[in-house]
Amino acid sequence: MARSRATSRPSPVSLLLAALAVAVLVSADPEPVQDFCVAAISKGADDQPTFPGFPCKPESTVVSDDFFFAGLSRSGAAAAKDSPFGSAVTPGNVQAFPGLNTLGVSINRVDLAPGGVNPLHSHPRSAELVHVIAGEMLVGFISTAGKFYSKVVGEGESFIIPRGLVHFQYNAGGNSTARALTVFNSQLPGVVLAAPSLFGAEPEIPDAVLAKSFQVDGEIIKLLKSKFQN
Repeated sequence: MARSRATSRPSPVSLLLAALAVAVLVSADPEPVQDFCVAAISKGADDQPTFPGFPCKPESTVVSDDFFFAGLSRSGAAAAKDSPFGSAVTPGNVQAFPGLNTLGVSINRVDLAPGGVNPLHSHPRSAELVHVIAGEMLVGFISTAGKFYSKVVGEGESFIIPRGLVHFQYNAGGNSTARALTVFNSQLPGVVLAAPSLFGAEPEIPDAVLAKSFQVDGEIIKLLKSKFQN
């Protein structure tokens, strides 16, 4: 009599590891499946992409200007000077530059007035490469272990910020304006501003939650909320 062959079943650990691997693979911007997919974005609408991105314009309507973006050529120095943070960020993501759709890359311009800061924030969908092109910036991030990594970055120098970690850029160049290009491995990296998100959320995070979290009096929370609520 022929002996029946035992069926090998994957262990629960193997299944868990496979599921985690799939999760990691799909968490980044997906690979394109065509030469390009210029985003069809409605002007004036608050369109948001779905997987793998915005819908494509018909290829018959695509023109050379869809792959061109001049937004970063305009100085943000005046806006930075008028900002309460002393900073201005000009986005070059897919919402501003539709030709980036499905390509997994974007670029911003950061202008910092003397003493200005691009305040604490994070990008949930991307790492960030900061390349300083004028002045000096103190660039830093905090790891999940609570360690602070930072460097004063000068003209022509770069600093990398790992994906999702809280970070900032600060003008450390005295009286001169600082300017950087920040490059992302996502067409729409997203941004979570730490202070406005915590103290200006809509609807509000309860005062008691914030006071307990920061170990401060509730009146301090009310003061902070007054700075960030519309």
